[in-house]
Amino acid sequence: MGKVVFLYRSLAYRNAAADILRKARRLPRGAERSAARRYARALRDLARTEAWLEGRVPREPRVAQRMTSAASG
Repeated sequence: MGKVVFLYRSLAYRNAAADILRKARRLPRGAERSAARRYARALRDLARTEAWLEGRVPREPRVAQRMTSAASG
């Protein structure tokens, strides 16, 4: 059941982000448009973060971790 809830929640975030981004594109340039784009980006990032937390997306190695371990080694 948890996988179904995750799927619907993730899709809801992505759909909301796409809708807000479409609306933002129709707005004239300015603070309101920028705010809507930032909100859409945050929703998209939230969907990605939840996917990572649920183990749906493989974890990418960080370059900074490799560099620090090589320097200390």
